[in-house]
Amino acid sequence: MKKILVSECLYGGRAVRYDGAEKACDHPVFRKWKKQGRLIPVCPEILGGLPVPREEAQLQGDQVITRSGNDVTENYVRGAEEALRIATEKDVICCVMKEGSPSCGSSEIHDGSFTGTKIPGEGLATGYLRACGFEVFSEEEIEDAAAFVAANER
Repeated sequence: MKKILVSECLYGGRAVRYDGAEKACDHPVFRKWKKQGRLIPVCPEILGGLPVPREEAQLQGDQVITRSGNDVTENYVRGAEEALRIATEKDVICCVMKEGSPSCGSSEIHDGSFTGTKIPGEGLATGYLRACGFEVFSEEEIEDAAAFVAANER
């Protein structure tokens, strides 16, 4: 049974989000995968050395900047590299990552203005994973991820 890399905030059970809030995924397929022990939870921000709670950060061009203007790009890059290392080491079949995140967003991210506006784009970790050939889905695409897993485990 192939493993699936997932954003740890979706996995649940441990506060990892910048605000410490819970965002556990409750989709029946996700719950089944969790029960099977198929999921490998990672939080690129934590892997990059950032604490919980932490200041909100958003992508602004090639940089990740906090609301107060601090550049935390190095932490995000380090976390993306570590998430990629884990995905490669564990030979995951695909990834399910938290939409909107500056690390894990797969089709949209915040626009960098801290106004709640989202734009098409991907987070740093998702970009690293995709660049190395991993399929990345959001929590809103669990059915697509399940179909991908079923088609590629045969």
